[in-house]
Amino acid sequence: MPLSPAEYIPQTIKTRRPVLFWLVCVALVLSILILIVGAPLAAANNDPRLALTIYRAFSTVCHQLPERSFFIAGRKLAVCARCLGLYSGFGLVLLLYPLVRPLRSTTLPPTKWLFLSAAPLSLDFSLTLFGIWENTHSSRLLTGMLLGGVTVFYVMPGIVELSTRGIRSLEKRVEPTFTMVSPETIAAAPSDYSAPERRI
Repeated sequence: MPLSPAEYIPQTIKTRRPVLFWLVCVALVLSILILIVGAPLAAANNDPRLALTIYRAFSTVCHQLPERSFFIAGRKLAVCARCLGLYSGFGLVLLLYPLVRPLRSTTLPPTKWLFLSAAPLSLDFSLTLFGIWENTHSSRLLTGMLLGGVTVFYVMPGIVELSTRGIRSLEKRVEPTFTMVSPETIAAAPSDYSAPERRI
């Protein structure tokens, strides 16, 4: 039985933080994808400084080999085909995430799904490494997209947990109460003057 939209997208002010965190994540991943495509476009439009900055930034996470990369405007993308698959798969599933699972959900799927989604990528890499089969741009892209897409289901619950942590601590906080003691209670209290050894 399908859940109501309120179950998927939080409606109250108290539970809007997961939506805001999700939107920030979507904006971040889309920015990364724009930069990946923007590097060759900047190089093709005579902006080598911008292109070089983007290429250098992505060189820390990708080998950027031309023979393993897609090209736009005669220039290679900022990452290889497999990394492009990882980023685009993650971005696509992240964009559709609220339609698949409630944003308030912090439950993780069984770990076996993450390993199963990594198996095609590992196989694609291993067969080429051992010279059994030569992988292609398409096989790298698709296996990367599969792993990147499935990873969202393990990352988003942690982000949702992070977003609601502050709310939970506010709910658990107990306001201190202060009660004035009546003069009669003070007068009836035992005095320490009768036992000097107990005095501080």
